[in-house]
Formats: sequence, C-alpha cells, structure tokens
Amino acid sequence: MSDSIDYGKLMHRAMRGLIHEVLTDVAQNGLPGDHHFFITFDTHHPEVDIADWLTDRYPGEMTVVMQNWYDDLDVREDGFSVTLNFGDAPERLNIPFDSIRTFVDPSVEFGLRFESQDDEDGDDDPTSPDDGPEADFEDAPEEQHDAEVVSLDRFRK
Repeated sequence: MSDSIDYGKLMHRAMRGLIHEVLTDVAQNGLPGDHHFFITFDTHHPEVDIADWLTDRYPGEMTVVMQNWYDDLDVREDGFSVTLNFGDAPERLNIPFDSIRTFVDPSVEFGLRFESQDDEDGDDDPTSPDDGPEADFEDAPEEQHDAEVVSLDRFRK
C-alpha cells in the first residue's frame, strides 16, 4: 500500500480512457458534425510504428490531423492505428496511447496535454516551470502537474 494517492497516474489513465472512448465511437460511427482532432505523439516511443520517412521528417514528435480523410481506424486497449494521407500517399500509423502528448478537438475548444511520457510506474521528471497549467491548484506544487487541459491558441490559424 502506498503512502499517497498518485493523482497524476490516475489522471493520465482517465485521460487515455477518454481518448480511447472517443476514438472507438469515431471508428464505429465516423466524425460527427465539425469535430476533428489534432493528435501530437512522440515519434520515438518504442511502440510507435510509422514509416521511416515520417520518423526522419518528424524527429521527436509529430502532429496528425483526423478530419477530412482518414481510413481504417482501429482502436485497441493500448492505442490505435489509422491510415492518413500525406501528399496523396496513404500511410498506416500505429500510435500507442502512452505516446500521445496532446489531443485536441478545436471544433469544441477541447484539449488534453500529457506533461510527461514516463511509464505508469513513476520516475516522473519534474516539468519545466514554463509548462505550468492554465489554472493552478493552490495546494499543489507546480512540478506535480502531470496532466492538464491545453490552450487551443497554438492550433489556431
């Protein structure tokens, strides 16, 4: 039994569950209305499976958009696979939920950001003071924030 509740770990699990549920619904029913997603993920995560040229072009992280054209969305417990179009070249991507850094639906101004990509067992590095949340909890030190709602301004055109 632990001496404390690991809220960061619990929040990450809940946020990944939300992404899983949303993508499962989209796989079954398609994107409703104006909904679309910007999904940023760590291209060096060991379970990410994308074309070598994409890893070379996007070292570190990559943002994909699921909006007008995507195909064969397959959602699993640990992640999802989807075929996206890159300049008229369809590519299959396998993205584990653990590799996701941000998940944004700008149509409804909703976004999630994962502050750390460490495993579920802990060993989290503290986040940079500049990475603090939009709204802070008074009793929680800033470096303990592992997950938060992300501002959508960086995704606006």
